[in-house]
Amino acid sequence: MADFDRRTALKGGLTVSAVGLLGTYTVSAASAAPGAAEPTIHDTAAWGARPPNGSIVVENHKPTYIVVHHTVEPGNVTDYTLEHAFWASRSIQNFHMDTRGWVDTGQQFTNSRGGHITEGRHRSLEILRGGTQHVQGANVGNNNSTCIGIENEGLYSTEDVTQALWDSLVKLVAYIASQYGIAPEFIKGHRDFNSTECPGTVLYNRLPELRTAVGKLLGTASPKVDLPEWPLLKPGDAGPRVRTAQELLRARGFAVQPDGVFGQSTKDAVAALAARNGLVRDTCGATAATDETGFLGSDVWPLIAGPGSDLRALKARLAG
Repeated sequence: MADFDRRTALKGGLTVSAVGLLGTYTVSAASAAPGAAEPTIHDTAAWGARPPNGSIVVENHKPTYIVVHHTVEPGNVTDYTLEHAFWASRSIQNFHMDTRGWVDTGQQFTNSRGGHITEGRHRSLEILRGGTQHVQGANVGNNNSTCIGIENEGLYSTEDVTQALWDSLVKLVAYIASQYGIAPEFIKGHRDFNSTECPGTVLYNRLPELRTAVGKLLGTASPKVDLPEWPLLKPGDAGPRVRTAQELLRARGFAVQPDGVFGQSTKDAVAALAARNGLVRDTCGATAATDETGFLGSDVWPLIAGPGSDLRALKARLAG
């Protein structure tokens, strides 16, 4: 179904490491301890999934990050039933397989507005229960081998999630973290890897709260992040960070005026730089609500900084 416009895996020639994108993090003294209870997760058989049309890749290592997404479509529905959650899971799978051409659903797990959790890609639940490997998905461009993704039904750019969705998200993330020994610092949003609005500004801004809530369930110390995330800049934004981006773009050879206003010329320069470096733009469900062409986020900042740049210093400057 066209309503479910999901993330594609990036296929460009440039690969930026997770450390380069996200910085170095200080892990809490007590790492995620095992013991969080498994919430109710409805497997692929329960919601009537089609069999995959190709091999499911199982990575022979644990994921590094738990990544939060929003689906955008079908939107902030008020049907909170289990039947609706199953319908949404089938619709997502149909779109991913029939339109995207993927072997199966892109994300490992889906969380409905009614708080119902379903397995997305086949074998994700089985492998998660083992705690030593993880199923490779197709939801975080250039980082699918290190990330396990959760799609949260709805659009959260200006509205908040339902309480039921929030409660089930906390439980699911805590269970994943406990199975893999992932500290709360490594709970991320999709925009921490790709230049996208996902998981929506409202939900993204609640990630510190999510890390704290998960940490409490795991009995860990309060999460501490050594560096802030890369800021997401969009057309229409203005201010010092936009000016910094424009100055960097000029240094890379683009005729952009450093006026601190993210206009058409800045948007075009960002898109051209990404293309020049073989960075295939990540197609996110958020594009159903907003054209994300030219967004400047975590995968573009290292490009405009240039080879050999001090990314930590740049992050600090942007955060100041």
